[in-house]
Amino acid sequence: MGRIVGGFGTSHILFPPDGVEEKAGRVLDGMMKIRTQVRALKPDVIVLAGSDHMNNFNLARQITLGVGVADEHVPFGDTGLPTTPFPGHRDFAEAFAVFAAQRGFDLVQVEEARPDHGMMIPKYIADPGNRIPIVPLWINAVMPIPPSPSRCFALGGVLKEMVETSRPADERVVVIGHGGLSHWLASAGEGGVNEAFDRAFIAALTDGKPEPYVAMSAAEIVAAVGNGGLEATSWLFMAGALPGAKGEQLYYESIPEWISGMGGLALTP
Repeated sequence: MGRIVGGFGTSHILFPPDGVEEKAGRVLDGMMKIRTQVRALKPDVIVLAGSDHMNNFNLARQITLGVGVADEHVPFGDTGLPTTPFPGHRDFAEAFAVFAAQRGFDLVQVEEARPDHGMMIPKYIADPGNRIPIVPLWINAVMPIPPSPSRCFALGGVLKEMVETSRPADERVVVIGHGGLSHWLASAGEGGVNEAFDRAFIAALTDGKPEPYVAMSAAEIVAAVGNGGLEATSWLFMAGALPGAKGEQLYYESIPEWISGMGGLALTP
């Protein structure tokens, strides 16, 4: 059977450090810790879970859960990021879609989406050299109707089951959930940061006890940390793939100038 060898959560934005140089430096240092740890784990594939920002999916195409099944992915190129193609893992992605369907999850198979900054910044953190095949998993956090935190956590468990029962014996998988944390975007409260919630959320996940957040509704998370903060469901997906795993906070900074609570963690199975 295959193994999920590590899990990470990270915010997925970076703005100019002007005026917040020390905080920005600590965020970047934390992101580089993720890179170092991913490299040490030597994964054969990375499952990269998070939201699209209405660059591929929008009100005309409202996808709740989707998985990228292409052999190669071409970035969207927003925020000035490069559009250099990077490898996908069609076999793994299609197998996950089939296995998830057998467990009651209908994942839309996506062939031609172009991952935007939300996917690409964590991708460049983890694998800047385009050496590791990536399976994008899109978890809607910006349009009606988002999947519930409990459903995202359960889907992580489905991924674990699939890897451990259906994949090659020596396959090593890393799971990264990205987005948030506190993040009111283009809404009342923009620029606010609920640092207490962010830190408690990270502590719960690194203690292997995410249940209070799994039990929340999407609306409760939005009320606590903003519309962009709903991206925490991607971290819960990651935690669901490593149930009971403990870990460490790699960074946290409250940066209202970046309209975000910036956080990162690692879980070890």
